[in-house]
This record gives sequence, structure tokens and C-alpha cells, in this order.
Amino acid sequence: MEYISQSLTFTDHSILLEGNHTPEIMMDWEDTLMSASAAYVCENGGDILEIGFGMGISATYIQSHSINSHTIIEPHPQIITKAKEWAVDKSNVTIIEGKWYDVKDTLSTYDGVFYDASFDDDIYYFRGVLPSLMKEGGKATWWNPISDEDNWHGFTNVTYDVYDVNPPTNQYFTHLKYYLPKKQF
Repeated sequence: MEYISQSLTFTDHSILLEGNHTPEIMMDWEDTLMSASAAYVCENGGDILEIGFGMGISATYIQSHSINSHTIIEPHPQIITKAKEWAVDKSNVTIIEGKWYDVKDTLSTYDGVFYDASFDDDIYYFRGVLPSLMKEGGKATWWNPISDEDNWHGFTNVTYDVYDVNPPTNQYFTHLKYYLPKKQF
């Protein structure tokens, strides 16, 4: 069954995918990492693209920076509803419903891009598409599930900030160090 047709459960601390062997979509222990990701992609201000809304943690941090626009792409209907509720009083936010790869040709270019999309069938296209979304000098980061400086997207000149983390029991990230990738174009 495709991710976007599956039901999600929202708690105060997580989003869970019902009936899946990897039930956690996102958990609030990621707060520090979402803050750091938002700070990096917002260093230049300007226009920010966020692929995946999740719990809205990174979106809230992005909004705390001086930016012109904030475009969020989200495919899951239940999370779209949450994103729209979150954005109701934010005039610089645009919510795009759908899969990022399906709408990529309608997008602009951005000063910052943050990619954190769960169960994304199009993840392997990210490497090829990201450069076309970036303004000169733009900054991008993405969720890194690997506890290492292993740049599995294959970008050149990626640096990493290392964070000590202590996630609760979950099935998507079990490491004690998080390597935040940083790529400038």
C-alpha cells in the first residue's frame, strides 16, 4: 500500500504510520536537528523550499528566520491538513499538495532547500533535481538516516555538523550521533 493512502496517528510527541513495520514517521526528539537544519537553509534569507512538513517543527523554525517566502510541499492528506492549519496566519507560506517530484517543473529557484520526506519513492531523483532548484550560493540540507559522513546522494563538497543525540526507541534512527549534511551551490 502506498504511503499517502495509509492512515497516520498523531500524538504529542510523534507521527505514527498505522500497520507498518517502521511505524514512526517523525518524533519530537528531532527538535534540535530541525532547528539546525532550518538555521542553515535560512542563512541567506530569501526564498525557502521545504520538502515534507511532518510535525511542522522545521517549518516553525524556518519561520523564525528573516525570509521572504516559504514553500512547503507535502503529499500526505492528513499532514496537508495539519500544514494548512499551521500556515493559516503566515502570509509568506505556500502549501503545495502532492509529491515533490510530480510538481518539480512548476517550482521556482530557492536560497535554501530542506528535504525531509518520509517514504519517498522519488528520493533517488533528488540528486539530479536539487541543483535546478537552487539559486547561486543557495544552501541545502536533508534528513540523513546514516550515522556517518556517508553522502549517499552523491553531492560533492558536502560538509557535516555532528550532533550528539539520544533518540527514544524507534525504528528509523537508532544512532547516538547525527551528521547534518550541508551543501552550498
